[in-house]
Amino acid sequence: MNDATLTFTVTEADTAAAVGSGSLPLLGTPRLLAWCEAATCAAIDPALGTGETSVGTRIELEHLAPTPVGGSVVVTARVVHTDGRLRRFSVSARNVGADGRAGKLVGSGEVTRVVVDAGRFLARIGD
Repeated sequence: MNDATLTFTVTEADTAAAVGSGSLPLLGTPRLLAWCEAATCAAIDPALGTGETSVGTRIELEHLAPTPVGGSVVVTARVVHTDGRLRRFSVSARNVGADGRAGKLVGSGEVTRVVVDAGRFLARIGD
């Protein structure tokens, strides 16, 4: 299983005002969280077998700095713990500076995912 790094550019649709987490035209925490989860999925996906997927089960995230519309954020997920089907990732997000390098820490935390058989998991829905 690999670590993963993804880069996103904040659009109007990513703002706190657009996602319902406030009124400011800055990166909303729910979108930052979604980006962190996307990075964990990118890290775990290459290790999944046929018919397997992963589901998020626990999230801890601190949103530490603002990012305006047009700003870019680089999100990294790094595996820090594996126990059977459970994978815990350390996630960090940094604003990308004018020089293209990762700069100020925007957010950090942990995301836990569990590997499941997609068909069996979906068959249990509604039980």
